[in-house]
Amino acid sequence: MNIILVKINSCNIWGLKMKPEKIAQIAQIASVLEVSGYPKPGNVHRTRDFQDMVFEDFLISGVVIGDTIRKAAIRACEINNSISFKEANLGKFILDGVKETDKWIANNTNLGIIMMLTPIAISAAISNNLDELRENIHKVITNSTVIDTIALYEAISIAEAGGMGEQKDFDVNSDESKKELIENNLNIFDVLKISSSWDSLAMELTSKMPITFELGYPTFTKIKKENSLNSATMLTFLTILSEVPDTLISRKYGDEKAEEVSKLAKEILNQKNSTDFNNKIAEFDDFLFENKLNPGTTADLTAASIMVSYLAYYYYK
Repeated sequence: MNIILVKINSCNIWGLKMKPEKIAQIAQIASVLEVSGYPKPGNVHRTRDFQDMVFEDFLISGVVIGDTIRKAAIRACEINNSISFKEANLGKFILDGVKETDKWIANNTNLGIIMMLTPIAISAAISNNLDELRENIHKVITNSTVIDTIALYEAISIAEAGGMGEQKDFDVNSDESKKELIENNLNIFDVLKISSSWDSLAMELTSKMPITFELGYPTFTKIKKENSLNSATMLTFLTILSEVPDTLISRKYGDEKAEEVSKLAKEILNQKNSTDFNNKIAEFDDFLFENKLNPGTTADLTAASIMVSYLAYYYYK
């Protein structure tokens, strides 16, 4: 008797709605839409390049992370109801995404986005609604291991993330950090918690992503129903920036400057129904660009918000 072995996607075995391929596509869409929004003040977009990185760099970055995101979702299917969140390999997949980007792009274009979208993708593969998605993201992060943390530190090193500064505890730039992480058995949640007072992404990932789920996602979803994707992206970015001072700006120029930028964003957003709104946005973009005020953290939060919105639209109805 001949026995034929058929490889079956474990997601299909459990009858889950979300397939890894679709999750990867949504992550790619979110990355590409975020950078395509214009004029997205202070960041690279389709009509604005920086000296050291251009619009096409971000498009490429958004595409090449797809396979890593797919594999992360497949891994989530494998551990669902069988092993544990500790074996989700969050750090490994963040590192893999950064390594793949580094093959194509010379600069750090998407470390923050990878850090945000990877736990969302892992969680999406095993969640049946938005509440589960949000809770599972938290479980993935809180149940990570010190091995994940070491991989995250390597990813940050490869990306050469700007504006990180020197930190007193477990500095990513310190050669002793790996030893200290192991000795203290610190997982990703632990080290991000240390950074949460000065980094919005760290705060977001250690507090069940309130900006993404309570501000960015509902804003993008609402605007997209009545406006273009570009308007939804740009206005979501501006809404987040108006409410949450950008911590990349804070680390480079101080909290006062970041708060000033947020105040300007709010003033402009309040005039969104005026006839010269587009001109005001363009002027704000020019002002930030000329003064090297780059709300890069806001861009990462926008990408996460777009991803959650698409997950909600296609699967969590």
